[in-house]
Amino acid sequence: MKKEWIIALIILMVVSGCKQQTKENNGKPALTDISGAGATFPLAYYNVIFKNYKDKTGGMVTYGGIGSGGGIRSLKDQTVDFGATDAFLSDTELGEMPAEILHIPTCIGAVVLGYNLPGVTNLKLNAELISGIFLGKIKRWNDAAIMALNPDIALPDKAITVVYRSDGSGTTYVFSDYLAKANPEWAGKMGTGKSLKWDNGIAAKGNPGVAGTIRETEGAIGYIGSEYAFSLAIPTALLQNKSGAFIEANTESISAAANTELPADMRIMITDSPDEKAYPISCLTWIIVYKNQSYNNRTEVQARSVYSLLNYILSPDAQLFAEKLHYSPLPEATLKKTQELVNSLTFGEITFN
Repeated sequence: MKKEWIIALIILMVVSGCKQQTKENNGKPALTDISGAGATFPLAYYNVIFKNYKDKTGGMVTYGGIGSGGGIRSLKDQTVDFGATDAFLSDTELGEMPAEILHIPTCIGAVVLGYNLPGVTNLKLNAELISGIFLGKIKRWNDAAIMALNPDIALPDKAITVVYRSDGSGTTYVFSDYLAKANPEWAGKMGTGKSLKWDNGIAAKGNPGVAGTIRETEGAIGYIGSEYAFSLAIPTALLQNKSGAFIEANTESISAAANTELPADMRIMITDSPDEKAYPISCLTWIIVYKNQSYNNRTEVQARSVYSLLNYILSPDAQLFAEKLHYSPLPEATLKKTQELVNSLTFGEITFN
């Protein structure tokens, strides 16, 4: 009798195991570890939400902040599961990728002009002054043009030290995209790009490098992701927007820049927004993935893990962290269009939604 009971128990365990395996195969397979690389601009946000994602799902996400250019190259070389960039891929760049790419916006951020002038707050700048400073035409903080815009501030007779990115950077792209739109001289001499030919200033790697250099160098000014300025208590300039208002970078002003018609593929720059309340150097930041995940001997579980992560990023839980970390959450209309892109992800003929 005991033998028969043991046999029955074994059969029950086998059947239960088969049912569980079927459920996993037809429902939601266990997640696996995935990796990404790219933009440092959203690094503070990604560090938090990727950890929270692991706590909630058990899925580990390893992310390297190596700059947008590095993230694009890594995805092109298929050495990561996803890339991250603050500059969407051009038609030419898309054509150079091995297969179709999706751009998935994750939050909205701002590039700010951080500066180190002890005792100076509420500094006002416009596109003409910023261009003149970064082109090396305006060399001292008490230049007449800066003083004219800031008559109530005692600006020091001190040399200006420009700090810029040494690596291929989406932050550089966003900064230069704004200036190319707002200042004809910049458009003609420097243009827009992830890497630019600088004749003036100090190079630093990544947003952390630029922020650290500004903080340690009296008289310095540089462009950085807003989170780095806020976390290091670096003063930032009020920037004149297209409507003529001087705007501080905050959740409301950054979100206002996205009040525009968005294309289905979500490739759009929202710098120099016409919205009167918009901060002028605002931007989307994207995770980029292959639409068809069955490449380079990948498994369905890897593909489903990418799909799971992207859905989590669009969830209210993850979007709430954006505001807490000095970014702005995606507006409802943007979330809806982005969800459609995520739902178009496939593994060969398999769809996930």
